[in-house]
Amino acid sequence: MTAFSQALGLVLDPQVILAMLASGAFGLFVGAIPGLTATMATALLVPITFFMGPIPAIASIVTAAAMAIFAGDIPGALLRIPGTPASAAYVDDAHRMTRSGRAPEALGALLVFSVIGGIFGTVVLILASPILAEIALKFSSFEYFWLVVLGLSAAIFVSPGSVTRGLIALTIGLVAACVGMDNPSAEPRFTFGNIDLLGGISFIPAMIGLFAAAEVFRYIVHGGSAVAPQHPETRGLFRTQIGVMRRYPKQAIRGSILGTVIGALPGAGADIAAWISYAMSKRLSRTPEKFGHGHVEGLVEAGASNNAAVSGAWIPALVFGIPGDSITAIVIGVLYIKGMNPGPTIFINQAEMINALFIVFLLANLLMIPLGWLAIRASSWLLAVPQKILMPIILMFCIVGSFAITNSVFGIALMLGFGVLGFLMEENDIPIAPAILGLVLGPLLEQHFITSMIKSDGNLLAFFERPIAAGLGIFTILVWASPLIRKLVLRRKEAVS
Repeated sequence: MTAFSQALGLVLDPQVILAMLASGAFGLFVGAIPGLTATMATALLVPITFFMGPIPAIASIVTAAAMAIFAGDIPGALLRIPGTPASAAYVDDAHRMTRSGRAPEALGALLVFSVIGGIFGTVVLILASPILAEIALKFSSFEYFWLVVLGLSAAIFVSPGSVTRGLIALTIGLVAACVGMDNPSAEPRFTFGNIDLLGGISFIPAMIGLFAAAEVFRYIVHGGSAVAPQHPETRGLFRTQIGVMRRYPKQAIRGSILGTVIGALPGAGADIAAWISYAMSKRLSRTPEKFGHGHVEGLVEAGASNNAAVSGAWIPALVFGIPGDSITAIVIGVLYIKGMNPGPTIFINQAEMINALFIVFLLANLLMIPLGWLAIRASSWLLAVPQKILMPIILMFCIVGSFAITNSVFGIALMLGFGVLGFLMEENDIPIAPAILGLVLGPLLEQHFITSMIKSDGNLLAFFERPIAAGLGIFTILVWASPLIRKLVLRRKEAVS
């Protein structure tokens, strides 16, 4: 109790609270700008943390990262520009809700369930860090291969149309992921002599092009309503969530658990967690036909999973010094600089510092409610802007975000090219989300497959020899076979009747 009292005193220092407020506002600003990610917000804060004490420094990074992850959902809902690959999993539902005048419900769900997922992940971080970290250490390339394959299988379930069109979109993403030299042989692949393609296709400009630029092109061609102008309304932001919570408590809990577990796996992160959670939500839903057409159920589960994964990523980082994602990779460096060396002994030798970190996590997630409400209120005025003014603004954000990631004009050309591709895909009823999934997970699939094949000397049965890998492999195969199994069961029932 003494360590906890000391930790509480450290966190309630005015300097720490001020640092959290300032970094929270900064994280919201960076996260809400298309192309600027939570990782970038964290990296930009690192030089400033050199002039802070250990607790204000860590508090700043934790708060900024949590806010930036949520803020990526705001342009997704309002403008159909997902701020992160995780946001792309449910951007169609969020944006359709906005177009039908339900922006407060969509944004409220994303905010409230992000907070719930973040707090759940923090509680697990406090209570079960050593246990989950020990499980995470047992994951090798074989387990990660099946986890990535399971994530790619989500393309079948997140597609609002037919399975065939979903697979076409996934193939487009996987082919795009093959471009460049980031392959086992380090040979240029699908570059066609273009030097700019040697580094591969950056998924942020591609994602901005597929979603946002395609929306602008659709407006230019059809002159339709990309965003339904309406008076900004945030008064019902939290009130509507009481009913949502009553309808979908299982989804919130399921998303939080899955997000925390996947987040605790080094290298998995919030992206895989959100996609798998959204796919699971649709698979287990009583109304799967509503997904992709403005249904809040998927937002509940994937939104909770998204932020739970952020907290879960800290488990291997604190217990073993192994980064769970790109954000914790940066944070580990800051911890060492501040004298908080990650590892099992930190829980004994610096108990008050660890307890302070846990309190900061809880406060950062609670702080997301008022700051998130202010961000939504400020950004929702975009809905009242006439489309002839809004579309050029969206295109400007697309250009700035794409240039910021690649620091070259090629990033802008890439974004525009994928914008045309996205427009053509949607004109032919081919969903975009699976393409993003393929682009994000394609390199990981190849990396873990080749590593596993080298380890096993080409023996494919090695993918089933380890217990966890075998379990994940069998589960993935059952997911693939589930439509066929369902058809056989229905035929047998019809034959009996």
